[in-house]
Amino acid sequence: MLDVGLALLSAFECALEGVGFAGKAALPVPVGVLFGLIVGSTLLVRRRWPIAVVLVSIAVAPAEMGFLMGIVGLYSLAASEVPRRITALLACMSTLAVFVVTVVRMRQDVAQADVGQPDIDPSGWYVPVVAVFMTLGLNAPPLLFGLYIGARRRLMESLRERADSLEQELSLLADRAEQRAQWARQEERTRIAREMHDVVAHRVSLMVVHAAALQAVALKDPQKAVRNAALVGDMGRQALTELREMLGVLREGSAPAAPAVVPLAAVGRAAAAAAEAAADDGPCLDALETLCEQSRLAGAAVEFLVIGEARGYPPDVERTAYRVVQEALTNVHKHAAGAQVVVRLAHRDTEVAMQVENGPSDAAAADVDLPSGGNGLVGMRERVLRLGGVFVSGATDAGGFKVSAVLPTGPGRE
Repeated sequence: MLDVGLALLSAFECALEGVGFAGKAALPVPVGVLFGLIVGSTLLVRRRWPIAVVLVSIAVAPAEMGFLMGIVGLYSLAASEVPRRITALLACMSTLAVFVVTVVRMRQDVAQADVGQPDIDPSGWYVPVVAVFMTLGLNAPPLLFGLYIGARRRLMESLRERADSLEQELSLLADRAEQRAQWARQEERTRIAREMHDVVAHRVSLMVVHAAALQAVALKDPQKAVRNAALVGDMGRQALTELREMLGVLREGSAPAAPAVVPLAAVGRAAAAAAEAAADDGPCLDALETLCEQSRLAGAAVEFLVIGEARGYPPDVERTAYRVVQEALTNVHKHAAGAQVVVRLAHRDTEVAMQVENGPSDAAAADVDLPSGGNGLVGMRERVLRLGGVFVSGATDAGGFKVSAVLPTGPGRE
């Protein structure tokens, strides 16, 4: 609408100026008016072809028409994406054309003026100076304003593009954060499952072993059957106590303080933290002797050897070492019933090492048919590697199996 309005105004101006042009060129007035209408209406295409509008205004400058078209054309040219050298060339051509037309017109006007004004000399400095000021007044403001608008427009476009790129980067960061959150949730689920497995699997395995022994000696040795039944009850109560404590801490860590929508990632982090907190008060290296004694009561021949001077370690190191020995003994009960077992614990300067080695299984031992999920060695390896340690497991030359782990205890262990 703005372009149409400016084109109509320019066409009306050029049509009026076409009357005078027709008189000077000895043309019919309708021809001059029609010429002015056609010339002025070219302002309608100023946004798409600003160079054409400026060239038309320069071409009709000798006819003394199209001043509005020249002003708006220069503004449109300076504000457009036309190369600056072309803009400068057309601006100079327009300025020169307006200057020449202004000088010629002023000299004619001064020559036709009253001769009683001797101070005005058409051949002197007066006409050129006034023509320069008039030319600059007509061309400089639209040109400078167009340059300002063009620069501001380009700045806004660059800022908009930068905002779009930042939005894309934020979207990518959000996607990566979601991926990291999913990975963290998976890690937390694995960690919680590992803690639950360590708490329950060993004691339940011993309970199954004692139950099998109880079934075997129930009629032959009632007193031993009573002892085995008591051990089964004690181990069951310990397993339930540990399980109840861990689940209670998990509920406390994951439950919101008020009815609200809690993100799954926050719940997962709280649950993992709760699992770690529940495990901080868990077993340590001092409980390894008791662990071995429980295996002895289940019928396994377990020898416990300590090398070096015992000292305190970080809770996660002691807990991991205990879990490795515990899971290794559980595997012995599952897969090598009746085998000779040697548990070694070595205290070194900057690390602690543990090894559980069993001989070949006793063929005469009763098979208690304990289920195996196949995750015991994987869980042990993950625990040890998470602390920067070394884990090795495999069969021995004697036909048994050996599990070895070394955990760093120095300040740079992480």
